[in-house]
Amino acid sequence: MPRTGLFAGSFDPITLGHLDVVRNAVRLVDRLVLAIGVHPGKAPLFSADERLRMLDEICAPVGRAAGCEIACTTFAGLVVAAAKEAGATVLIRGVRDATDFDYEMQMAGMNAAMAPGLQTVFVPASPAVRPITATLVRQIAGMGGDVSSFVPAPVAARLKRKFAKS
Repeated sequence: MPRTGLFAGSFDPITLGHLDVVRNAVRLVDRLVLAIGVHPGKAPLFSADERLRMLDEICAPVGRAAGCEIACTTFAGLVVAAAKEAGATVLIRGVRDATDFDYEMQMAGMNAAMAPGLQTVFVPASPAVRPITATLVRQIAGMGGDVSSFVPAPVAARLKRKFAKS
């Protein structure tokens, strides 16, 4: 039976840190669903459609190279509900440091209580991408800084265009 994993996040924008997690996750599952959390109270830089296109453009080739199907979707509720809808039995969570780990352990416990059949797998970030966060990338790009070492090239170009309009 194919194993489906779900990797949820805001992906606003997708960073090399996200891509690092995807590269590791495709080795663990047969199908990886990248799920963009969409919440009415948040004002993302990129629309959900823009983020879906970026995820597909950047991550689909990684999946193909690993023999793993990649699917991209959005969700507005609980991640356990999104996982169930996607048919996922594995939640993929990237961790950069001890702070991430502590938070993710709490989330894993709560998710396990709500969905006992869903296993959380922590994927440690590679050392080179540990300091990267989408929040910092947006701040640097918004101030005219070079983010090319933090995001894939197509994302850097989109950020440049996005902030040129501002």
